[in-house]
Amino acid sequence: MAEGEKLIPINIEDEMKSAYIDYSMSVIVSRALPDVRDGLKPVHRRVLYGMHELGVRSNTAHKKSARIVGEVLGKYHPHGDSSVYDTMVRMAQEWSLRYMLVDGQGNFGSIDGDSPAAMRYTEARMRKISEDMLADIDKDTVDHKLNFDDTLKEPTVLPTRIPSLLVNGASGIAVGMATNMPPHNLSEVVDGTIAYIENNNIEIDELVSHIKAPDFPTGGIIYGYDGVLEAFKTGRGRIVIRGNATVEEVNGRECIIVNEIPYQVNKADMIKKTADLINDKKIEGISTIRDESDRNGMRVVYVLKKDAIPNIVLNTLFKYTALQSSFSVNNIALVNGRPELLNLKDLILHFVEHRHEVVVRRTQYELRKAEERAHILEGLIIASDNIDEVIALIRASNNADEAREKLIERFELSEIQAKAIVEMRLRQLTGLEQDKLRSEYEELLKTIEDLKDILDKKDRRMDIIKEELLEVKNKYGDERRSKIEYAGGDLSIEDMIPDEKVVITISHAGYIKRTPLSEYKTQNRGGVGQKASTTRNEDFLEHLFVGTNHQYMLFFTQKGKCFWMRVYEIPEGSRTSKGRAIQNLINIEQDDKVKAFICTQDLKDEDYINNNYVIMATKKGTVKKTSLEQYSRPRTNGINAITIREDDELLEAKLTTGESQVMLALKSGKAIRFEEAKTRPMGRNASGVRGITLANDDDEVIGMVAVDDMESDILVVSEKGYGKRSSLDDYRITNRGGKGVKTISITNKTGSLVAIKNVSDEDDLMIINKSGIAIRMEVADLRVMGRATQGVRLINLKNNDEIAAVAKVMKDDDDEMDAADMADEPSNFEDGTTLDNNSANE
Repeated sequence: MAEGEKLIPINIEDEMKSAYIDYSMSVIVSRALPDVRDGLKPVHRRVLYGMHELGVRSNTAHKKSARIVGEVLGKYHPHGDSSVYDTMVRMAQEWSLRYMLVDGQGNFGSIDGDSPAAMRYTEARMRKISEDMLADIDKDTVDHKLNFDDTLKEPTVLPTRIPSLLVNGASGIAVGMATNMPPHNLSEVVDGTIAYIENNNIEIDELVSHIKAPDFPTGGIIYGYDGVLEAFKTGRGRIVIRGNATVEEVNGRECIIVNEIPYQVNKADMIKKTADLINDKKIEGISTIRDESDRNGMRVVYVLKKDAIPNIVLNTLFKYTALQSSFSVNNIALVNGRPELLNLKDLILHFVEHRHEVVVRRTQYELRKAEERAHILEGLIIASDNIDEVIALIRASNNADEAREKLIERFELSEIQAKAIVEMRLRQLTGLEQDKLRSEYEELLKTIEDLKDILDKKDRRMDIIKEELLEVKNKYGDERRSKIEYAGGDLSIEDMIPDEKVVITISHAGYIKRTPLSEYKTQNRGGVGQKASTTRNEDFLEHLFVGTNHQYMLFFTQKGKCFWMRVYEIPEGSRTSKGRAIQNLINIEQDDKVKAFICTQDLKDEDYINNNYVIMATKKGTVKKTSLEQYSRPRTNGINAITIREDDELLEAKLTTGESQVMLALKSGKAIRFEEAKTRPMGRNASGVRGITLANDDDEVIGMVAVDDMESDILVVSEKGYGKRSSLDDYRITNRGGKGVKTISITNKTGSLVAIKNVSDEDDLMIINKSGIAIRMEVADLRVMGRATQGVRLINLKNNDEIAAVAKVMKDDDDEMDAADMADEPSNFEDGTTLDNNSANE
């Protein structure tokens, strides 16, 4: 140890503690966390400021990325070039930022995780939205600090007009804390911010009506709302995001098509991991995966095996792959240099405070500049009023300094005014220029008065903030990309989805959709009606219900299963769209088929479910009545509605009030009519009681009607094209289980019975032949005739063709019931029957 040196003993523990705290604070404040005011970390701020200083605006030519990176490195950010270039690249990727800040030219990477080209190959410039983040930076609106070598100044924050932290989100890992903020829709954020400005005491629940949920650049579906609400209220929450998947038929094979994936998911990785899971037999039902993405957008195709159920495969993909992933919200940002956890209202509050400060400082700057200019103009006006004396005085002076002093002494001017007069050009002595001076001075006085008024009144400053926000919304606002599926969470969905009237249509081939009633625009009677759907040639709409979003649809299959769906869960389609296959919406077995639909009111209303019944009929003549209450607790894989005996299958299910009359018809031409009260209510697993006795082993039930309107007629149709319309009273009421009475004379000429319907003059019939031909006719054209007759020929069949099915559809002539009528008609839901007579045709 050299002489005179002194060793200071230090406790290593204290030294480690203070060094670590210094390091962690430096990381937190100047590297990893965004500032709550402009939503940027230092490196992002420096990249944008560097481009601003370089003059690489949105309306100038692109500049080499290496030049921009060099500028930022050399002047403001003394770190590795990759940190700056990677930041700039991310700001130019449409799948990374909801609103991109940099306009890149060249290869800036891909959603598959491909790296961008080297910075010597790519070019960039600012986007217009970035210019709005730097607007007014030269008007002393924000503080500047010295850069790393104290030679230049850089802004500590940007005077942004964009609520960037909410709009683009942020993510970063500091020491001991991290931030992960989702992006939101600019239009929604602006609306929410304006709502806060108008009422500072606004509750988060009210803000949520403006800012509904995050809005990710890659779209997708936000599945469930609880996590969103929690994040908005506390600053922390877990948001589940699903890819947007549809089921399509491609080259005769059912495929799941994905055109949007969750935010921050690498598409190539997702496909590779899915393929590995398929090879490991973790995921069944997929034969191949194709990535058909191109410049027109993303398209990942999962080709299904022949026996796979699309809905089940899709749920498996959601469960095991990144097609469903979660975003953990952690809203930590720097407030006055300290990290804080912020909820939605806090984020808006700090942005508004920042904008307020910017507006105040900008106004003060403009006022100062205006007053300085007015001061000079006052001097110039004095000079122009005494121009001859001023010229003489200047000519008599030996130099500019002497002239300036004489002017100050003679006209009591300030140093600045005198200097401006001395430097005045001769052209300013013309009359026109003097008028200009005076009018500029008068304008300036008005501006000064206005600026002082702004500084005096907070309301005016807030109005300015609102105007500028609306301007931003008009310039950059767009539609939401991420859809919200409220039903995914435990939130009361009724609170979120309006209980508006909708039209549910189901086609003969099993395609279902719902359409807002408002789409069926009101027509006066005598209108030609509207085309209700674009279906396949051999398909047509068989069932149409007017319901509301909060009601329930029950689906009954031929194996006796019941599936359950809320009306709002039925995919929405336009008036002319085909809809979705019911098989894709419910987990129905491959060899099962939906045979009946019931639309009901609230299944949580005890009075309603205890006083309404489902009555079912099977092919072998069994009937069963079960209280609707038994179907009020659904399961994903369906529940047993009836135990079906061997060689039997469910044929029909109707909703009744317990006071209807039931009619069953047999293939052999017999029909029975009995009071519904004759069948006692049974449990779901019961197999039912005899409804009608079959004539022989080959006989079977071909249809059931539940009649409430005793004035209605009964129509029966045989397979060779004969049909007959008889009065209901022709069928006497008997006991359940009898052989029935003759409903039509069955001969070789007529063939077996194939359909029974209750009809009125308002209905049309659609008759489908086994050859695929469909013929439509009006029931009003059929006269009412006796029960035991053979009937009349409804349709001429050729080449041994036979009738396959008969459906009742809504009238489609000039007297078609319009949408307003449908909405106002008693929809029969109250008394338990569906609007089965309201079916529509293409």
